[in-house]
Amino acid sequence: MTSTKTPPEKASTTGSADRTPADVAERVWARLTAIDTRFLDILSRVSIPLLRVSLGIVFIWFGILKIAGETPVTELVANTVYWVDPDWFVPVLGAFEAVVGIGLLLGRAMRIILFLFVLQMAGTFLVLVLQPDVAFQGGNPLLLTTEGEFVIKNLVLLSAGLVLGSHLRRIRPWFGTGEQARLENEAPA
Repeated sequence: MTSTKTPPEKASTTGSADRTPADVAERVWARLTAIDTRFLDILSRVSIPLLRVSLGIVFIWFGILKIAGETPVTELVANTVYWVDPDWFVPVLGAFEAVVGIGLLLGRAMRIILFLFVLQMAGTFLVLVLQPDVAFQGGNPLLLTTEGEFVIKNLVLLSAGLVLGSHLRRIRPWFGTGEQARLENEAPA
């Protein structure tokens, strides 16, 4: 009868002295993968709501500053949309921003809120077109002024809004009376 005993050098793989570097690397990788998976699960649950709420806070804050007449951008807005009176336009713009911010905070009517958000964000880029001397140093579009940087950073806010929009639930297809009846008649009994 032959012995099926494992040789002593292969008997234990639980002792740290018996582990090969490949075994250690595999265990470390497995733990890192588990941590990474948990981390990504948390991010997938909280990142979109956090993005929505943070955009809402920013919009409410900036809107309230405009309504209260305490915003540092009154002159920039007034000179950009020079055809309207800034005494009423800046507070109205602030109220618009606050409404968008509240909508973002509440997470309701997001298609409408995000449409208004994109309109407001697009409006901020008017500075680049109507006041290039204010946005760019010496007319060079690669050399931004403080105001130019203020406007260009809105690309990040706009992108954040687009990310929120990409996570909305899809609208169900419309079935008018005739289409719904046709589908019901075609359905197997």
